[in-house]
Amino acid sequence: MFAYKIDSEVSLALPRPKIDAEPLFQIIEESRKELQVWLPWVPIMKSVVDEEKFLTSVLKNFGSEHSLNTVILYKGTPAGMISFNKFNTTNQCADIGYWLGTKHVGNGIIHRAVAGICTLGFADYDIHKIEIHAAVENVRSNQVAKKAGFHFDGSLRANELLANGFHDENVWSLLKEEWKKH
Repeated sequence: MFAYKIDSEVSLALPRPKIDAEPLFQIIEESRKELQVWLPWVPIMKSVVDEEKFLTSVLKNFGSEHSLNTVILYKGTPAGMISFNKFNTTNQCADIGYWLGTKHVGNGIIHRAVAGICTLGFADYDIHKIEIHAAVENVRSNQVAKKAGFHFDGSLRANELLANGFHDENVWSLLKEEWKKH
């Protein structure tokens, strides 16, 4: 397994579609009610096969340097995912997306995963700026950005389509020079 160890409990690993699809799909099933509010892809993820196809596609995107999707491992077990959704090579920036199974919330996992992926982005990918976009009402995701030291850049009107319609979206950013100061 190709993994980046953040600390003794949390690591980020490239997905192994045939191995990781089942446990990740199970986490989605257990957390579906909470996840589908903020993640529009949850309703279309209906089977382990769907998850395996998704994981295979993100590995292709990784190979072509379009994105980096990783499995969040908590104590060696999949707990969710975090990714650079796409790399903007022209402007040397990327945006982070993440989700965590409901049973893992409250252990500081996402905060550590965000710190880890920022280190990868700034140190290994030479990114200048990393962004987090979150619906204004998504209190937890906005709190993650704030706690991770991201700067609140502002809100974009009706910029995120969720299950119940368009929502205003907060944009948070962290610059490489700010990250170096942490």
